[in-house]
Amino acid sequence: MQIVDAQIHLWGTGLPSNLSHRQVTSFTPEEAIVLMDEAGVDAAIIHPPGWDPGSTEMAFGAVQADPGRFAIMGSLPLDQAQSRDRIAGWRQQPGMLGLRYTFLHDPDRQWLHDGKLDWLWVEAEKANVPISMLATDSLTYLGRVAERHPGLRLTIDHLGGRGGLTTLKDAAAMTHVPELLALAKFPNVAVKATGAPGYSSQAYPFPAMHTYLRQIYDAFGPSRMFWGTDITKMPCSWRQCVTMFTQELPWLSEDDKRLIMGDAICAWWGWDRPA
Repeated sequence: MQIVDAQIHLWGTGLPSNLSHRQVTSFTPEEAIVLMDEAGVDAAIIHPPGWDPGSTEMAFGAVQADPGRFAIMGSLPLDQAQSRDRIAGWRQQPGMLGLRYTFLHDPDRQWLHDGKLDWLWVEAEKANVPISMLATDSLTYLGRVAERHPGLRLTIDHLGGRGGLTTLKDAAAMTHVPELLALAKFPNVAVKATGAPGYSSQAYPFPAMHTYLRQIYDAFGPSRMFWGTDITKMPCSWRQCVTMFTQELPWLSEDDKRLIMGDAICAWWGWDRPA
Protein backbone atom coordinates (compact mmCIF):
# COMPACT_ATOMS: atom_id res chain seq x y z
CA MET A 1 0.00 0.00 0.00
CA GLN A 2 1.46 3.32 -1.04
CA ILE A 3 0.96 6.14 1.47
CA VAL A 4 0.75 9.56 -0.13
CA ASP A 5 0.16 12.69 1.92
CA ALA A 6 -2.27 14.93 0.04
CA GLN A 7 -0.92 18.16 1.56
CA ILE A 8 2.23 19.46 3.16
CA HIS A 9 3.90 22.88 3.18
CA LEU A 10 7.64 23.36 2.76
CA TRP A 11 9.44 26.67 3.15
CA GLY A 12 12.92 28.10 3.55
CA THR A 13 12.39 31.54 5.03
CA GLY A 14 9.92 33.52 7.09
CA LEU A 15 7.51 32.55 9.84
CA PRO A 16 4.15 31.04 8.85
CA SER A 17 1.43 33.67 8.65
CA ASN A 18 -1.02 31.03 9.89
CA LEU A 19 -0.14 30.77 13.58
CA SER A 20 -1.40 27.20 13.81
CA HIS A 21 1.69 26.10 11.88
CA ARG A 22 4.98 25.52 13.64
CA GLN A 23 6.53 28.94 14.08
CA VAL A 24 9.88 28.07 12.57
CA THR A 25 11.69 29.83 9.74
CA SER A 26 12.07 26.70 7.62
CA PHE A 27 10.73 23.22 7.00
CA THR A 28 12.76 21.81 4.15
CA PRO A 29 12.40 18.78 1.86
CA GLU A 30 15.31 17.16 3.66
CA GLU A 31 13.60 17.55 7.04
CA ALA A 32 10.35 16.24 5.60
CA ILE A 33 11.99 13.14 4.12
CA VAL A 34 13.48 12.16 7.48
CA LEU A 35 10.06 12.38 9.15
CA MET A 36 8.31 10.66 6.24
CA ASP A 37 10.73 7.75 6.44
CA GLU A 38 10.11 7.43 10.18
CA ALA A 39 6.34 7.44 9.61
CA GLY A 40 6.27 5.14 6.58
CA VAL A 41 4.98 7.89 4.27
CA ASP A 42 6.03 7.18 0.69
CA ALA A 43 5.27 10.52 -0.94
CA ALA A 44 3.75 13.93 -0.35
CA ILE A 45 2.15 16.67 -2.42
CA ILE A 46 3.61 20.08 -1.71
CA HIS A 47 1.37 23.15 -1.49
CA PRO A 48 3.85 26.06 -1.56
CA PRO A 49 2.87 28.56 1.17
CA GLY A 50 2.43 32.24 0.44
CA TRP A 51 4.55 33.44 3.36
CA ASP A 52 7.75 32.35 1.60
CA PRO A 53 8.17 33.84 -1.89
CA GLY A 54 10.76 31.15 -2.63
CA SER A 55 8.55 28.21 -1.65
CA THR A 56 7.56 27.31 -5.21
CA GLU A 57 11.19 27.21 -6.29
CA MET A 58 11.92 24.97 -3.31
CA ALA A 59 9.07 22.67 -4.32
CA PHE A 60 10.40 22.35 -7.86
CA GLY A 61 13.83 21.56 -6.40
CA ALA A 62 12.31 18.81 -4.28
CA VAL A 63 10.58 17.30 -7.32
CA GLN A 64 13.76 17.44 -9.37
CA ALA A 65 15.77 15.76 -6.63
CA ASP A 66 13.18 13.06 -5.96
CA PRO A 67 10.29 12.92 -8.46
CA GLY A 68 8.84 9.79 -6.86
CA ARG A 69 8.66 11.45 -3.47
CA PHE A 70 7.14 14.85 -4.20
CA ALA A 71 4.65 16.55 -6.50
CA ILE A 72 3.11 20.04 -6.39
CA MET A 73 -0.24 21.81 -6.26
CA GLY A 74 0.64 25.38 -7.19
CA SER A 75 -1.21 28.62 -7.76
CA LEU A 76 -1.53 31.47 -10.22
CA PRO A 77 -2.41 35.06 -9.26
CA LEU A 78 -6.16 35.42 -9.65
CA ASP A 79 -5.94 39.17 -10.24
CA GLN A 80 -3.55 39.04 -13.19
CA ALA A 81 -4.88 38.71 -16.72
CA GLN A 82 -1.91 36.66 -17.92
CA SER A 83 -2.78 33.86 -15.50
CA ARG A 84 -5.57 32.74 -17.81
CA ASP A 85 -3.13 32.01 -20.62
CA ARG A 86 -0.83 29.97 -18.38
CA ILE A 87 -3.37 27.33 -17.39
CA ALA A 88 -3.18 25.44 -20.70
CA GLY A 89 0.46 24.52 -20.06
CA TRP A 90 0.28 24.35 -16.28
CA ARG A 91 0.69 20.59 -15.95
CA GLN A 92 3.64 20.55 -18.32
CA GLN A 93 5.82 21.83 -15.48
CA PRO A 94 7.77 19.04 -13.77
CA GLY A 95 5.76 17.59 -10.90
CA MET A 96 2.89 20.06 -11.20
CA LEU A 97 -0.50 18.40 -10.69
CA GLY A 98 -2.92 21.32 -10.44
CA LEU A 99 -3.96 24.52 -8.69
CA ARG A 100 -4.80 25.23 -5.06
CA TYR A 101 -6.52 28.29 -3.54
CA THR A 102 -7.95 29.58 -0.29
CA PHE A 103 -11.32 31.33 -0.58
CA LEU A 104 -11.93 32.23 3.04
CA HIS A 105 -11.24 35.96 2.90
CA ASP A 106 -12.05 38.86 0.61
CA PRO A 107 -11.30 39.80 -2.08
CA ASP A 108 -10.80 36.20 -3.24
CA ARG A 109 -14.01 34.98 -1.61
CA GLN A 110 -15.99 37.81 -3.21
CA TRP A 111 -14.46 37.09 -6.62
CA LEU A 112 -15.59 33.49 -6.21
CA HIS A 113 -19.21 34.53 -5.67
CA ASP A 114 -19.54 37.43 -8.11
CA GLY A 115 -18.40 35.48 -11.17
CA LYS A 116 -15.00 37.10 -11.62
CA LEU A 117 -13.39 33.67 -11.50
CA ASP A 118 -15.57 32.04 -14.11
CA TRP A 119 -12.58 32.06 -16.45
CA LEU A 120 -10.67 29.87 -13.99
CA TRP A 121 -13.23 27.06 -14.11
CA VAL A 122 -13.49 27.27 -17.91
CA GLU A 123 -9.76 27.17 -18.57
CA ALA A 124 -8.99 24.52 -15.94
CA GLU A 125 -11.71 22.24 -17.26
CA LYS A 126 -10.46 22.70 -20.80
CA ALA A 127 -6.84 21.94 -19.82
CA ASN A 128 -7.69 19.09 -17.43
CA VAL A 129 -6.15 20.94 -14.47
CA PRO A 130 -7.58 19.87 -11.08
CA ILE A 131 -8.34 22.58 -8.51
CA SER A 132 -8.17 22.14 -4.75
CA MET A 133 -9.52 24.76 -2.38
CA LEU A 134 -10.25 25.82 1.18
CA ALA A 135 -13.70 27.41 0.92
CA THR A 136 -15.84 26.64 3.97
CA ASP A 137 -18.31 29.49 3.40
CA SER A 138 -18.77 28.71 -0.28
CA LEU A 139 -19.54 25.00 -0.45
CA THR A 140 -23.02 25.44 -1.90
CA TYR A 141 -21.69 27.81 -4.54
CA LEU A 142 -18.98 25.30 -5.48
CA GLY A 143 -21.73 22.77 -6.11
CA ARG A 144 -23.02 25.06 -8.83
CA VAL A 145 -19.50 25.31 -10.28
CA ALA A 146 -19.23 21.50 -10.29
CA GLU A 147 -22.58 21.18 -12.03
CA ARG A 148 -21.69 23.72 -14.73
CA HIS A 149 -18.25 22.17 -15.33
CA PRO A 150 -18.61 18.38 -15.09
CA GLY A 151 -15.14 17.81 -16.54
CA LEU A 152 -13.45 19.90 -13.85
CA ARG A 153 -12.09 17.92 -10.89
CA LEU A 154 -12.64 19.89 -7.69
CA THR A 155 -11.23 18.94 -4.31
CA ILE A 156 -12.43 20.40 -1.01
CA ASP A 157 -9.61 20.80 1.51
CA HIS A 158 -9.45 19.87 5.19
CA LEU A 159 -12.81 18.05 5.50
CA GLY A 160 -14.45 21.22 4.19
CA GLY A 161 -13.46 23.19 7.30
CA ARG A 162 -11.13 26.09 7.92
CA GLY A 163 -8.11 24.02 8.84
CA GLY A 164 -5.79 25.93 11.11
CA LEU A 165 -7.71 29.15 10.57
CA THR A 166 -10.20 28.21 13.29
CA THR A 167 -9.79 27.65 17.02
CA LEU A 168 -13.07 25.74 17.18
CA LYS A 169 -12.83 22.05 18.00
CA ASP A 170 -14.91 18.89 17.62
CA ALA A 171 -18.57 19.44 16.66
CA ALA A 172 -18.18 23.23 16.74
CA ALA A 173 -15.60 22.98 13.94
CA MET A 174 -17.78 20.68 11.83
CA THR A 175 -21.05 22.62 11.48
CA HIS A 176 -20.44 22.87 7.72
CA VAL A 177 -20.51 19.09 7.20
CA PRO A 178 -24.12 18.89 5.87
CA GLU A 179 -23.19 21.33 3.07
CA LEU A 180 -20.06 19.31 2.36
CA LEU A 181 -21.94 16.01 2.15
CA ALA A 182 -24.43 17.57 -0.27
CA LEU A 183 -21.57 17.92 -2.77
CA ALA A 184 -21.14 14.15 -2.98
CA LYS A 185 -23.85 13.98 -5.65
CA PHE A 186 -21.41 15.64 -8.06
CA PRO A 187 -19.00 12.96 -9.30
CA ASN A 188 -16.34 15.60 -10.03
CA VAL A 189 -16.04 16.69 -6.36
CA ALA A 190 -13.73 14.98 -3.85
CA VAL A 191 -12.62 15.69 -0.28
CA LYS A 192 -9.18 15.86 1.27
CA ALA A 193 -9.46 14.35 4.75
CA THR A 194 -6.40 16.37 5.67
CA GLY A 195 -5.68 17.75 9.10
CA ALA A 196 -8.38 15.83 10.98
CA PRO A 197 -6.41 15.68 14.27
CA GLY A 198 -6.16 19.47 14.30
CA TYR A 199 -9.93 19.81 14.69
CA SER A 200 -10.04 17.63 17.81
CA SER A 201 -9.78 18.64 21.47
CA GLN A 202 -9.02 15.02 22.32
CA ALA A 203 -5.82 13.01 22.27
CA TYR A 204 -4.93 10.32 19.75
CA PRO A 205 -6.83 8.62 18.10
CA PHE A 206 -9.06 11.73 18.14
CA PRO A 207 -12.36 9.82 18.41
CA ALA A 208 -14.57 12.90 18.05
CA MET A 209 -13.47 13.12 14.42
CA HIS A 210 -14.29 9.52 13.52
CA THR A 211 -18.01 10.25 13.11
CA TYR A 212 -17.31 12.94 10.52
CA LEU A 213 -14.78 10.81 8.68
CA ARG A 214 -17.38 8.04 8.47
CA GLN A 215 -19.99 10.46 7.13
CA ILE A 216 -17.59 11.66 4.45
CA TYR A 217 -16.64 8.10 3.57
CA ASP A 218 -20.29 7.04 3.30
CA ALA A 219 -21.12 10.01 1.05
CA PHE A 220 -18.07 10.22 -1.21
CA GLY A 221 -16.63 6.72 -1.06
CA PRO A 222 -12.95 5.74 -0.86
CA SER A 223 -12.17 6.91 -4.42
CA ARG A 224 -13.03 10.51 -3.54
CA MET A 225 -11.65 10.76 -0.01
CA PHE A 226 -7.94 11.43 0.41
CA TRP A 227 -5.76 11.05 3.48
CA GLY A 228 -3.24 13.75 4.33
CA THR A 229 -1.88 15.83 7.16
CA ASP A 230 -0.80 19.45 6.68
CA ILE A 231 1.81 18.07 9.05
CA THR A 232 3.32 21.31 10.34
CA LYS A 233 0.14 22.12 12.23
CA MET A 234 -0.76 18.66 13.52
CA PRO A 235 -0.89 17.98 17.30
CA CYS A 236 0.61 14.53 16.82
CA SER A 237 3.33 12.69 14.92
CA TRP A 238 3.17 11.89 11.21
CA ARG A 239 3.03 8.23 12.14
CA GLN A 240 -0.05 8.78 14.29
CA CYS A 241 -1.70 10.65 11.43
CA VAL A 242 -1.17 7.49 9.38
CA THR A 243 -2.33 4.98 11.98
CA MET A 244 -5.41 7.04 12.84
CA PHE A 245 -6.68 5.86 9.44
CA THR A 246 -4.93 2.51 8.98
CA GLN A 247 -5.52 1.14 12.50
CA GLU A 248 -8.24 3.16 14.24
CA LEU A 249 -11.07 3.16 11.67
CA PRO A 250 -12.22 -0.49 11.67
CA TRP A 251 -14.93 0.17 9.09
CA LEU A 252 -12.29 0.72 6.41
CA SER A 253 -11.48 -2.40 4.40
CA GLU A 254 -7.98 -3.07 3.11
CA ASP A 255 -9.12 -2.01 -0.36
CA ASP A 256 -10.54 1.20 1.11
CA LYS A 257 -7.25 1.95 2.82
CA ARG A 258 -5.27 1.46 -0.37
CA LEU A 259 -7.46 4.04 -2.08
CA ILE A 260 -7.75 6.58 0.73
CA MET A 261 -4.09 6.42 1.75
CA GLY A 262 -2.67 7.05 -1.70
CA ASP A 263 -4.06 5.37 -4.79
CA ALA A 264 -7.13 7.60 -5.06
CA ILE A 265 -5.32 10.94 -4.83
CA CYS A 266 -2.79 9.85 -7.46
CA ALA A 267 -5.63 8.88 -9.79
CA TRP A 268 -7.71 12.02 -9.09
CA TRP A 269 -4.85 14.45 -9.66
CA GLY A 270 -3.17 12.39 -12.37
CA TRP A 271 0.12 11.64 -10.65
CA ASP A 272 1.73 8.73 -12.43
CA ARG A 273 4.11 8.41 -9.54
CA PRO A 274 7.50 6.79 -10.21
CA ALA A 275 8.17 3.83 -7.97
